[in-house]
Amino acid sequence: MDMHSIRGILEAGRIEASAPCRIDMGGTLDISTFYYPLRHLSPCTFNIAVNLRTRVRLFPYKEGIVKISSRGFKSAKYSSDKTPFNHPLGLMFAIAAYFGAEGVHIDIDSSSPPRSALGGSSAAAVALIAAFSKLDQKQTAGLGSRQKIALLAHALEESVAGVPCGLQDQLAAVYGGVNAWYWPALIKGCSFRKRTIAGKTFHKNLNKHLLLAYCGIPHESKNINTRWVEQFVSGKYRKLWAEIIACTQRFSDALFERNFKKACASMNIETAIRRKMTPDVLDDMGAKLVDSAVKNRCGARFTGAGGGGCIWAIGEIDDIDRLKNIWEKTLLSRKDACLLDVDIDSKGLVVN
Repeated sequence: MDMHSIRGILEAGRIEASAPCRIDMGGTLDISTFYYPLRHLSPCTFNIAVNLRTRVRLFPYKEGIVKISSRGFKSAKYSSDKTPFNHPLGLMFAIAAYFGAEGVHIDIDSSSPPRSALGGSSAAAVALIAAFSKLDQKQTAGLGSRQKIALLAHALEESVAGVPCGLQDQLAAVYGGVNAWYWPALIKGCSFRKRTIAGKTFHKNLNKHLLLAYCGIPHESKNINTRWVEQFVSGKYRKLWAEIIACTQRFSDALFERNFKKACASMNIETAIRRKMTPDVLDDMGAKLVDSAVKNRCGARFTGAGGGGCIWAIGEIDDIDRLKNIWEKTLLSRKDACLLDVDIDSKGLVVN
């Protein structure tokens, strides 16, 4: 990028992009460590993009400096040749470095709680890449497609994370909607296949079948994900991962058929398997929320890799309405714990 002309573009008016977070099931299977050896079982993950959007804005700043501000984090600024990728905002600095950016202030505002296991960092990465790509398009060709933006966001995240990373969060962020993602483990061609589980016309109705709660404490996905990877690579729990694939497939099929009873059953089996492999995937609050959902004929699961963050539930409308009252009372026992509004996002990535 020509940073002098970029500064001129930004001084003429800010560039802004936003992308949604997601709730999910079957996660980890979107990591190549898992889907290559399990390809004969047709591994898939499922997610719903929710209208808890992460917004990124670009402003001009001091020459040679990259500054990042993000709610829930201390603002940071570094010389463009010294930006740290092992910083809490390291992924954003890595994206800026990819585009050769300097003299820019990156402002990130997420409507989801920080480190809530809703894929907020991936949504921010997608939005930031889209914003820089729009800048690039004003000078050259830019990235163009949503698929390319998702794949670049994933590649950069994996390059700085130090552990294998999945792709489903970036896909939910760029495409939005309610989808199952299949991982065919192809050497050439697209690395994923998208199956729409609920079209836009059903989103408003489906909202009534969902609940989402923040447990009041942040999560650290690297810890639990790393253990799942280490267990799998060592040969442990392979049959349980096969069961998780089957549960995710059954859940996706059931929701496609609007069979909420079957979907709940599949979700609860998957959550129980995860708790067996890693008991701390649910903290005390999460365990109370999940257990009360099961008792009230609903399905419930942690988002992302758990260990704090959020819990979501699905069920028939009457059961969800009853569970909502129970969850509200349970969440009162911890500061910052609360229900979050669930509104399915059908737009995905938006660039202004």
